[in-house]
Amino acid sequence: MDPFSHLLLGYLLGFGIWGPGGLPYVVAAAVAGALPDGDILLYPLSHRFPLLRHRGISHSIFGVTVLAAVGCLLVPRAIGWGLGSGFASGSTLGFFLAMEVGGLSHVFLDSLDHWSVPIFAPFSPTEYKFDVDRIVNVGSMAFTVLAYAIMIYERGRVPMAWWVDTTELLLAAAVFYFAVRILARWRAGVAAREGGYSAVIPQAHPLHFAMFDEESTPELRRLRWARFHLTRGFDGPGRSLEVPLGVADPLPVGSPSAALSRTYGPSFAESWILGETRPFAEVRASPGGFDVFWYSLEMTFFGRSAGVLAHIDSATGKVTTRAMWRAPERVFGDPPIGSAPRASPAGPAV
Repeated sequence: MDPFSHLLLGYLLGFGIWGPGGLPYVVAAAVAGALPDGDILLYPLSHRFPLLRHRGISHSIFGVTVLAAVGCLLVPRAIGWGLGSGFASGSTLGFFLAMEVGGLSHVFLDSLDHWSVPIFAPFSPTEYKFDVDRIVNVGSMAFTVLAYAIMIYERGRVPMAWWVDTTELLLAAAVFYFAVRILARWRAGVAAREGGYSAVIPQAHPLHFAMFDEESTPELRRLRWARFHLTRGFDGPGRSLEVPLGVADPLPVGSPSAALSRTYGPSFAESWILGETRPFAEVRASPGGFDVFWYSLEMTFFGRSAGVLAHIDSATGKVTTRAMWRAPERVFGDPPIGSAPRASPAGPAV
């Protein structure tokens, strides 16, 4: 998540616990909500000490506790200097607890997306990711911007009771959003297991998820995916794709399967996103050859996906590639050439 969202969640949680009478602790919780990302300053040391990398030990319960123990001595003075001496008043234990809450809210947010965090480091190397939300979500970012705009506008303009009500409403909205996301992810996980999918990919819409599975051998890569909605279940049949690997198809290139095989390597070389996320492809016959759009099921915004549009000349086998954002045509309708439909559970969501 972005630093502003981390600040906002720390602030709202701090307000929910200490209320308007404990503003020093609320501010400390907000500051602590962003502190774990300060590990980017340790980047030069991360090559020698891997735990100091971004999303390393600072994104663990131990790291947050160390930051809170140090911060409860330093942060009150800093916020007192910046906001007035009244914000430095309070107990050391109170500031420690506030910073612990803010720091753990950061770990909580980061664990929800598909980039893992070592929650129990350094005692356990296991990293956790729950695939509940996206690391960059336009909807949640819009909520953050709106929340800041409202709070800035209300400052000094409305009675204290209005400001308290607004903050409580914002906290309730944040809790409701996470509750819906977590519920949807749980139900999507159940549906994925019943449908034989190995991964659940959160989408920008809080009720939508993509199911994904793949089987790979040195000769063949099989990909399949389906779209899931919290209340409707699977949206139509799943889609499947078989990509021959390491096979030198003779010229001319006359089949969608051969086009997939020959564009696979150049497309993945063109964009690192394809190798780091779950990919899929569409094939279309075009004048003189085939157009193949390899795209990510994770990097999607407003119906468009990050990917590579590759054209292969049937006669010569020459492949030209161009990285682009594109709305995959008919992804949820009739399957494109080379993509065979695969039945998925279509009953009620489970």
